[in-house]
Amino acid sequence: MSQVSSGAATAPGGGPTAARHQPSTAGAFIALLTRLHFYVGLFVGPFILVAAITGTLFVVTPQIESRIYADALYSDASGPAHSLTEQIAAAQAVVGPDDKLFAVRPAPRAGMTSRIMFSEPRLQATAQQRAIFVDPVTLAVKGDVNVYGTSGTLPFRTTLDFLHRDLMLGELGRNYSELAASWLWFAALGGIILWWQASRRERLAGRAGTGTRARLRRWHSVIGLWIAIGLFFLSATGLTWSRWAGGNIDVARAKLGWVSPSLGTKLGPQALPAAPDAHAGHEGHEGHAMPSMGAAMNMAASPDAGAPPARGSQAALPLPIDNHATRFDAIERTARQAGIDATEIEIRPPRKPDQAWTVRETDRAWPTQVDAIAIDGRDLSIVSRADFATVPLIAKLIRWGIDTHMGILFGWVNQLLMALFGIALSAMVVLGYAMWWRRRPAPGAPVLTVTQAWTRLGYGARGGVAALAAAVGWALPALGVSLVVFLLVDILRWRLAARGLQRTATPARA
Repeated sequence: MSQVSSGAATAPGGGPTAARHQPSTAGAFIALLTRLHFYVGLFVGPFILVAAITGTLFVVTPQIESRIYADALYSDASGPAHSLTEQIAAAQAVVGPDDKLFAVRPAPRAGMTSRIMFSEPRLQATAQQRAIFVDPVTLAVKGDVNVYGTSGTLPFRTTLDFLHRDLMLGELGRNYSELAASWLWFAALGGIILWWQASRRERLAGRAGTGTRARLRRWHSVIGLWIAIGLFFLSATGLTWSRWAGGNIDVARAKLGWVSPSLGTKLGPQALPAAPDAHAGHEGHEGHAMPSMGAAMNMAASPDAGAPPARGSQAALPLPIDNHATRFDAIERTARQAGIDATEIEIRPPRKPDQAWTVRETDRAWPTQVDAIAIDGRDLSIVSRADFATVPLIAKLIRWGIDTHMGILFGWVNQLLMALFGIALSAMVVLGYAMWWRRRPAPGAPVLTVTQAWTRLGYGARGGVAALAAAVGWALPALGVSLVVFLLVDILRWRLAARGLQRTATPARA
């Protein structure tokens, strides 16, 4: 948020030569960067500060959430667990007829409850489900709360999540977090360049600045340098969730092949007892092609003798199709035999008659266990699978980056690191405002605008900067639109300043 001089020079004889002096391209570029850095700090700083505070609260509260909902999450009962079918029946007894069974997350370990999740019409617009927490030993209902997202976030952290993402304002509010993420990397990069320039100037002068503002600037710079890599990381991973830039990132990832394989769930016509068609069930699949769904795949997925029979064999007996709740146990056994070995899994029944069941691992800590498998509920054959081990390296890095951003990947160490980044970033924004306040221009005082700095660049430099700004603005629409707003405000300031100079110059000429 520092400001630079207007660039006026004095000739050796003492006469002012500001009108004739043309600064170097490097000097003009630094002046332009300084003004843009100032605008970002002044206008985007509040959004960055809110994102930093709410993000910090989100990553440090999993343990608090566990305590708040301890009665629903944990159980003191000991003994053999009832079947998932019985647990689902216990949950269905307390929900209304309009609630549809959405998914089941079996208790991951002894002393924890199972989540039986239902879709409710009132929750469809918020990507939330109603979760009934059932003690697998006693079948007692321990809790009834709404959960959100693939991580099954409970209400306390869901509120913080929505605050961080959209300020509880829905799609309109998402623009705030995208604006913050879009400019954060630029603020960090510009700050590094300006720090280097200021340090160089101080070395040439043989002394460092003194006074309160100089101390504030040093603290602002030191903190920024220490967390610079983290700021680039937060900006990049935050943009992957954004509405506009995130869409562009998804398109680029798809074109470059940096995406995780999709899990095909479309079923073909069942062949009992005829031999299966080698291509059945592959219509509409996305991602990489899956092997045929005959006996060979079942043997590869489940080589032991207790594996479910292959599709098309005489022994394959279809399960009833009128009651999904009775098939969760069979689906879970099939998935376990096929290599789904994480303690935390989610089982989803098909939404349509021609879709397969899906079983996904949901443990995104280290080591990451997010394999998924699709199972034909009619004969328990494997339809397709998506293993994390086969995901391209770049897609893995993106997955790990997002989980690190959320404080999930490395447990409490990850939480502590992200909290420190959030606190440091908040301190940087506050220090920046303190610097500006101590050196804010007096009313009517001349200030250097972006437009003035722009005119000092050579024609070639102007073209290069304009092309770069257009490319970045297209890739990051929130940055592009806000940059146009900054320039409009700046041009207005430039015009007003020019009129003020004309008015002050007129009496002197008279």
